[in-house]
Amino acid sequence: MKARSRIIAFFLLVFMLIGLIGTTSLPIAKDINLGLDLQGGFEVLYQVEPLEEGQEITEEVVSDTTDALRSRIDVLGVSEPNIQIESGNRIRVQLAGVEDQSSARELLSTEANLSFRDAEDNVMLSGNDLAQGGATATFNQEGQPIVTLELNEPGKFAEVTGEIAQKPAPDNVLVIWLDFEEGVDSYQEERLKADPKFVSDPRVSQRINSPSVEISGSFTVEETQNLAGILNAGALPVKLEEIYSTSVGAQFGEQALEQTTFAAGIGIAAVLIFMLLFYRFPGAIAVITLSAYVYLILVIFEWIGGVLTLPGIAAIMLGVGMAVDANIITYERIREELRTGQSVRDAFRAGARSSFSAIIDANITTLLAAAVLFYFGTSSVKGFATMLIISILASFLTAVWGSRLMLGLWVWSGFLDNKPGWFGLSKNKIHAKEEDLHITDLTTPYDRFDFAGNRRKFFAASLALILSGMVVLSIFQLNLGIDFSSGTRVEVTSESSLSQEEVGSFLEDAGFPSDDIVMAGEGSSIGVVRYAEEFSQQEIDELKSAAIDEYGIEPNVSTVSPTVGIELAQNALYALAIAAVGIIIYVAFRFEWRMGVASVVALLHDAFFIVAAFSILRLEVDITFIAAVLTIIGYSINDTIVTFDRIRENMRRVKKVETVDQLERIVNTSLRQTLTRSINTVMTVFLVVLALLIFGAASITNFSIALLIGLIAGTYSSIFIAAQLWLVLKKRELNKKGPIDIEKKEQESKWGSDEPVV
Repeated sequence: MKARSRIIAFFLLVFMLIGLIGTTSLPIAKDINLGLDLQGGFEVLYQVEPLEEGQEITEEVVSDTTDALRSRIDVLGVSEPNIQIESGNRIRVQLAGVEDQSSARELLSTEANLSFRDAEDNVMLSGNDLAQGGATATFNQEGQPIVTLELNEPGKFAEVTGEIAQKPAPDNVLVIWLDFEEGVDSYQEERLKADPKFVSDPRVSQRINSPSVEISGSFTVEETQNLAGILNAGALPVKLEEIYSTSVGAQFGEQALEQTTFAAGIGIAAVLIFMLLFYRFPGAIAVITLSAYVYLILVIFEWIGGVLTLPGIAAIMLGVGMAVDANIITYERIREELRTGQSVRDAFRAGARSSFSAIIDANITTLLAAAVLFYFGTSSVKGFATMLIISILASFLTAVWGSRLMLGLWVWSGFLDNKPGWFGLSKNKIHAKEEDLHITDLTTPYDRFDFAGNRRKFFAASLALILSGMVVLSIFQLNLGIDFSSGTRVEVTSESSLSQEEVGSFLEDAGFPSDDIVMAGEGSSIGVVRYAEEFSQQEIDELKSAAIDEYGIEPNVSTVSPTVGIELAQNALYALAIAAVGIIIYVAFRFEWRMGVASVVALLHDAFFIVAAFSILRLEVDITFIAAVLTIIGYSINDTIVTFDRIRENMRRVKKVETVDQLERIVNTSLRQTLTRSINTVMTVFLVVLALLIFGAASITNFSIALLIGLIAGTYSSIFIAAQLWLVLKKRELNKKGPIDIEKKEQESKWGSDEPVV
């Protein structure tokens, strides 16, 4: 009866999950805020500068400026603006889904210092003469859109108009300016231009006794609404200097969303199929819990009001790999216990208990890398880090607790007793319990390979590759993107395929020639163009207008000032250094310092290989590259930790190590036992990254390539470098201090010897 009730409970849980996910996932997905790269929009980082000489920029001034910007954004009708004050008197503004980006940027950066001047540029009235909230967008008698302004003192306007009316034509004008620059702007010069800087210059022929001023001209309805809104929001108390900006066309964002969600579906489906084929029934449990994992991530992200970006979707997919990793660690250990002749219940209990510490250690080290990335990251990188942190926590809930709960219901029901095939095991691989075997006595497909004995060959191979990489780096150097080198980056997109010559010809005709044009691939419809100088807002608008006329699609444009480029480079180095130090400290305390040192050397090895590969392939190194490197650091340490966890377990079993041969046997045994798990874990993540690379948006191609290279390097270093380096360090301890008493060492470091009981 109990057995049946457990199976019924399992199916009830499954049906509840299906019902919950099926009925609520679509509304939740629709409520998640999409980032700039998924729906178009722009991001600007402003440096707050004094408007007048001697003005002090205080926290209060920056706060007032932020309030003024927020009021202006309200005029635009943007539903989810993101405005953040950053250190160094900076304000970051992100507006997703804005259709007319040039107008929006102009609306934000306009200081809105309104002035009424005569033909000689003398101030007749200023913005201080306006009544608060007195600007209104309306229509005149001819039905033309105009702006009316209510004045604090109506009589003052009568005096001004009376004075101007006495001047002879053509100097009897009242010129209305926004942000007039003394010594730079001149009415006499501007009136001769087709598109003058002043708002309007109405002719005054008589004294006007009116409480309001009318601003008319060749305005659209939207322009009068924006002008009224910006005047009511008030003049900015400071000058805003753009030091970083990026814009994404709406069509490009929509296409990127479709491509990357499709890639996510393909990648996750491939992982689920792999788990079903390799692990059979536990694999089916993993499919259920992974579905719950993806749903849980979306729920948490929507609950905290997060903004989903392209790297964020990549983080969800990578999180699937991590969640699978936790399942694989547990399932592999259960299968090992089954092979020693243990019952299904005993194997489940032992597998769950033994794998728990490895999962905890692996998750904490990856969480550490994600936290560093969040602290030092900006914009979409911070979004990636946020999603990665949520993914780690959600994978622990679903892949550890959820999987064990659901598999446990079947195990304790007795239904799986004497059915090793349900775990993907053939009966001829299972030993009799009477043989009293430990998992270290089991054969593996890798028993012929002497990992420890060939360590010098591995070290030599890595050293040769590192030296080659250093030569390549010294010759070619890194192809630094504008994130680190400053300048302007333009992605020109077409409906059909483009050639480098076509893009170059278009840019030449548009007045923006460049010798640095790279196509996203053979037959690609995207051309990436780089300029050493920063583009002004006007230049960006001109280039966008020309591209829309030529290709019908708005290009993506990013600009970075030298100051921001240097800061991003410094922060990237800080992030890598702090992550490495944090990991070595954690591993040293949790295991021992030699394992910590070996782990970090392996991580540096992986990071260098990614850097060298990018130099050889001439791929652009941008801020998402750092995100990829830190992600690989998390994955590599994950794999290394599992290997060290098994080495520690096997060291406890021998209790006392007296010879180097014993150490080598322990390393060989541990690597052989964990190699299947390492291969399977890398395979699942590899499937995800491959899907991203093939089907994902072009803007994360380099990110995916970095992950792919890092996965290969990380797997190699975990197996052939980290464990072997620990062996070398441990060998020195053995030669120097004599036999190593494991029990005594664990008493001295109790935390490192704890095994959580499930």
